[in-house]
Amino acid sequence: MPRSNEYWFAAKRYGWGWGLPTRWQGWVTLAVYVLLLCLAVAFFEPHRRPFTFAATVVLLTLVLLAVCWLKGEPPRWRWGKDRDRQ
Repeated sequence: MPRSNEYWFAAKRYGWGWGLPTRWQGWVTLAVYVLLLCLAVAFFEPHRRPFTFAATVVLLTLVLLAVCWLKGEPPRWRWGKDRDRQ
């Protein structure tokens, strides 16, 4: 398990999930995700091929979530300041 300073994505302070990337690898992952979404809009025009476009967006998002799960801080519900980090 990576140490906390090796996570690509930090956990959100409130709620469940991840926030913005904390390392360059996370930023590259996020940039590639946004680029691929833009390409999906260009190649699978949502008004002409809505199901193909939606399937592509879902697939890309699932891949991003998998990377966050593997390379991010373990997710759990958070209410703000962690007692562990004081």
